[in-house]
Amino acid sequence: MNWLFLAIAIVAEVIATSALKASEGFARPWPSAVVVVGYGLAFYLLSQTLRTIPMGVVYAIWSGAGIVLITLAGYVLYRQRLDTPALVGIGLIVAGVVVMQVFSKTTGH
Repeated sequence: MNWLFLAIAIVAEVIATSALKASEGFARPWPSAVVVVGYGLAFYLLSQTLRTIPMGVVYAIWSGAGIVLITLAGYVLYRQRLDTPALVGIGLIVAGVVVMQVFSKTTGH
């Protein structure tokens, strides 16, 4: 169940971050409300995962998946494009998370 909480926390954080841009510095009320609710849900669920999954593992997955998903959201929603070095860097982050999940004994499989 904690892995599901982590997945939902990541999605909530990505939605909140996307809404943060749309809030225009908290000048628009509805996107601002999405930011507050999204981050609140994300951090609550993240705290629940830390009961059983090691903190370093949770944060690596949280940040790695978040970077990839927010990059996709930026591309789709705001037409933000990344250059090759940025994409290579994101790929290296993903590779690090995969290595940790596949080869580390600390991930709590």
